[in-house]
Amino acid sequence: MIKKIRIAIQKSGRLNEDSLQILKDCGVSIDNGRDQLKANAANFPLEVFYLRNGDIPQYLRDGVVDIAILGENVLIEKGDDIAIAQKLGFSKCRVSLALPKGTKYDSVKDFEGKKIATSYPNTVLGYLSQFGVKADLHIINGSVEIAPNIGLADAICDIVSSGSTLFKNGLKEVEVMLKSEAVLAVSSKIDAERQEILDKLLFRIQSVLKGRDYKYVLLNAPNERLDEIIKMLPGMKSPTVLPLAEEGWSSVHSVIDKNEFWEVIDKLKDSGAQGILVSDIEKMVL
Repeated sequence: MIKKIRIAIQKSGRLNEDSLQILKDCGVSIDNGRDQLKANAANFPLEVFYLRNGDIPQYLRDGVVDIAILGENVLIEKGDDIAIAQKLGFSKCRVSLALPKGTKYDSVKDFEGKKIATSYPNTVLGYLSQFGVKADLHIINGSVEIAPNIGLADAICDIVSSGSTLFKNGLKEVEVMLKSEAVLAVSSKIDAERQEILDKLLFRIQSVLKGRDYKYVLLNAPNERLDEIIKMLPGMKSPTVLPLAEEGWSSVHSVIDKNEFWEVIDKLKDSGAQGILVSDIEKMVL
């Protein structure tokens, strides 16, 4: 019987959707049923376990699952002994300390003796200890934003994405303790056969992630400016250059780092490039 690699993902929410999407982009088709706690892939030796985010580190530690997609912040809080195979670049957030808007704040020393409501006690204690600050933690597993408003705490520590939830609850972000994103974590108990499957999955994931970092560009360039334009488009090895039917012009195909995209496009236009077409790259295999 062929073994399957067992992956845990969050049972609901944005991280669940992003996790399923990257598996789909890797060509893995999940046979999902409504409210299922476990599902199999139709075309890859993989089975999915839908679990609470905070429970996943222990499942990895015990070897109940082999790999997991979860927030790096959860690993830092509950599984800093667990290896990360790949950072995935989505579900980005930060873990921050926040105070009521009207509270005067100068430095982390202002948290000395304060009562902090949080679901991340280890992260808070580790951060404050760097500054010799001691605080009284009130551990809450649900929403912590209301704690200062009902007199339960002086401050909170929670994950922050846009900051809108803090704003709605009359809080201000004052200390960013760490930045987090989704990661692929691996159990130390994974066996050799499942490690081979993981290596194949990692190859696919890395190809998808690489594709997300680049844009494919196709343009027409006057031959007298061709050398200048090619220098702006290194591509993976070098651009593809083909002659056009119109004499004196060539078609150039290449890729551009998405972080430099508009800067490069402006330079190409200034150098005489025309008919510039740009598209997303689904996967990039190097």
